[in-house]
Amino acid sequence: MAKEEKSAKISPSSEEKAEKKSKGNKPVKKKRGIVKYFKDAKAEFKKVVWPTPKETTRNTIVVLVMCIVAGAVIFGLDSLFGVLNKLAFH
Repeated sequence: MAKEEKSAKISPSSEEKAEKKSKGNKPVKKKRGIVKYFKDAKAEFKKVVWPTPKETTRNTIVVLVMCIVAGAVIFGLDSLFGVLNKLAFH
């Protein structure tokens, strides 16, 4: 057990090495150019699972139906409160 502790203390980890480098006069900076950015973006787009046209159509219909339902509920509540307002204050 003592040997393992000594060996761990003797060889610094990569984190310790990076920390020592960053404590010097020049901080360690990663260079990231615009080209690398677009290469990374392209790689991420390849990982995306795009929906099929059938799924897109189904999802679009669901969104439209829910918008109509929400609009109808809001219209109904607005009409109800309008009638109640007229009854209460006129």
